[in-house]
Amino acid sequence: MDFLVEEKGDEQKAYETILLENPKVLRSLSNELVLKIIKILSKEPSCAMDLARKLKEHEQKIYYHLRKLEKFGIVEILKREERVGALAKIYRVKSPSVSFKLFEDERIVDKKVKIKELKFLKPFIKNGKLEAIIVVGSPDPHGKYGAQASDACCAIDLALFLGSLVKSAELPNYKLDTEIKEKDLKKNLILVGGPKSNIIVEKINKSLPIFFEFKREWNIFSSLSKSVYVDDNVGVIERIKNPFDEKSEIFLFAGKRFKGTRAAILGFIKNLKEVEKGNKFDSKKIARVVLGIDKDSDGIVDDVKFLE
Repeated sequence: MDFLVEEKGDEQKAYETILLENPKVLRSLSNELVLKIIKILSKEPSCAMDLARKLKEHEQKIYYHLRKLEKFGIVEILKREERVGALAKIYRVKSPSVSFKLFEDERIVDKKVKIKELKFLKPFIKNGKLEAIIVVGSPDPHGKYGAQASDACCAIDLALFLGSLVKSAELPNYKLDTEIKEKDLKKNLILVGGPKSNIIVEKINKSLPIFFEFKREWNIFSSLSKSVYVDDNVGVIERIKNPFDEKSEIFLFAGKRFKGTRAAILGFIKNLKEVEKGNKFDSKKIARVVLGIDKDSDGIVDDVKFLE
């Protein structure tokens, strides 16, 4: 995916863009009817017949322009619907902007913008601000398991990574699980630690595609692969709709113990593109299992292997 970066003063905005290879596309885009078609499709995917009615034009004329736009990669077929005994192609615009590179030149590298990461991390990061609460387990005995969280320090690496993507953040950026109120539960949440040490994770545990279960000891069960993970070095990276408010989302980084949580955060920071691919048994779900690896044998997890 290519992006168009627009800079105004100290502010930068990034948009998905289609990088044109054929300059003939620009000629097509100068056509007034074509621009009207794109404007309608940008608001709502439509078929040629619906566009013809809205624009009061012959359907074959609309089809002609749609085929050209599809050929140039400006629009794509979203789906096919049955209309009057036939299948109608429903089109949509692929990107809000197009770009054309005149010639190769020296690249300008701006480390302020990590566009792909920002796109994936919406709505947790929005307009350069962290729009989420990082929730870590309390170090004091708490919850029905009377646990003392020891993996909260893993959140430091995660916070440093998120900090590289935001322009500003309101302090404090985290809360202990024991400090979370009912109104907080409805916000975007970034949860660190498993259900034993983080009582908010315990509340959402059964909503997770890969969840924690207790049978004599804590293990991780994947409803996607039907696998059970018992290793202390195993962690999960999951993103779900917030069960307390569907308008918000939750990101979870957790393991059975400290090493598993560390592996989850390390896997996210070092392999974000891999995380984006989703689970190999269901790519629509951001639910990954990682195994922490101590490559230099110093007792510290410094790499991961994706198990699913």
